[in-house]
Amino acid sequence: MLAPARNLCVYILNRLTVRMNSPYFDSIAVLDTSATETMRKSAVNKGGIRRLRSRMVQGLKSEDDSPKVKAEVQEQSISDAPLQKHAETPAETVSTCNNTTTKVKEEAVEDQSRLTSPSRPRRGRVKVEYEEEEGAELNPKRERWEPRDWRTQLSFIREMRSKRDAPVDQMGAEKCYDTEAPPEVRRYQVLISLMLSSQTKDHVTAGAMQRLREHELSVDAVLKMDDETLGKLIYPVGFWRTKVKYIKQTTALIQQEFGGDIPDTVEGLMRLPGVGPKMAHLAMDIAWNRVSGIGVDTHVHRISNRLGWTKKETKTPEETRRALEEWLPRDLWSEINWLLVGFGQQVCLPVAPLCSVCLNQHTCPSAHRSSPNKKLKSSPAKPASNSPDHKLASPRAQVKDEPADTSQRRKNTVKQEVQLTSDQDPPSLLRKRDRRKAGAQQDRPLSSHGTRRTADT
Repeated sequence: MLAPARNLCVYILNRLTVRMNSPYFDSIAVLDTSATETMRKSAVNKGGIRRLRSRMVQGLKSEDDSPKVKAEVQEQSISDAPLQKHAETPAETVSTCNNTTTKVKEEAVEDQSRLTSPSRPRRGRVKVEYEEEEGAELNPKRERWEPRDWRTQLSFIREMRSKRDAPVDQMGAEKCYDTEAPPEVRRYQVLISLMLSSQTKDHVTAGAMQRLREHELSVDAVLKMDDETLGKLIYPVGFWRTKVKYIKQTTALIQQEFGGDIPDTVEGLMRLPGVGPKMAHLAMDIAWNRVSGIGVDTHVHRISNRLGWTKKETKTPEETRRALEEWLPRDLWSEINWLLVGFGQQVCLPVAPLCSVCLNQHTCPSAHRSSPNKKLKSSPAKPASNSPDHKLASPRAQVKDEPADTSQRRKNTVKQEVQLTSDQDPPSLLRKRDRRKAGAQQDRPLSSHGTRRTADT
């Protein structure tokens, strides 16, 4: 029974050997040598990776994720591989597979030792933008400057302004527009009131706005109005001739580029002639109900420097605005203008402030100073009695010099009045100038011919 079976197996092996040695299989082996080698290597690599992964999972049970090992084996494409005349023998194929498996095992052992080694250098920590240096606590408010006792001072100012009886409370920009007008007309009236309030007291601005509203204060009405009529309506606000020109130009720009409504951004408002940062931020707050910045006028500028609410003394209102916005919370930006303007009109006056009735007199650095921005001048040293300059320093010499200074001062006053009448011509100034000229003619002595001497004679 065994002999026929053995003979059958030998016959089958001989036939297979003959067929594999035929020219047909030789050509196929030559063409597919590189592809076969690549597939065998990938199969071996996959098997090595699976075994390595199972071993690492068993060795590192405490870790959640198993490490991924990448076996880098150089692969050669079919086009780059050299054509071989004969196929590889089974012994060569087995040796190649053994070498590849050995290489994969060695790399896996190196990776495992590198992962588990305690002396492996850790990757440097990347510093995030908002993180501080090592050893320092995370405190974003540590570098922000705040004035001392500013919350107490603000609460006292609120208490002193609780009655709301300052001029700005009754005649400010929030009280000058028509509440029954359409929204775009109300916003335009707010802008016009802000433009008129520059260098003008509140009661003068309120009177001018009342006269304008009686003549229909809107974009179309102002464009149809001539300059003379507009000037008569806003007189006697400060620089009324210049403001007439600015109002006409601003109204035309609003009609042409913004569709009859004022701009809704600070940049757009500052494009209008005669509108600065203070007016732009106040217009955004009052007209559009948006807080874009602090409106700083002369009162806010003065009081902020007196209270020490700026890190260093500021020279202009725009510098004060930037200094206040650096530390003052944003939810107070809208309130601070109204508080400080009324406080400056009633208590913290520009000249001779009422420090004795101010609740901040014990915390204000400028309290009980008549002029905090000016320094006392030291008196000059008296010259010796025998010095040549002694006569100039004597009281009699100073009295003799006074008439010349007084006459020069009077000339400057007359020049200022003449310049003032060129811009605004109230009748009282004209009458005063005529009386002064008539008095000067009467004081001149008579000439030899019995007539008054003139300046030429």
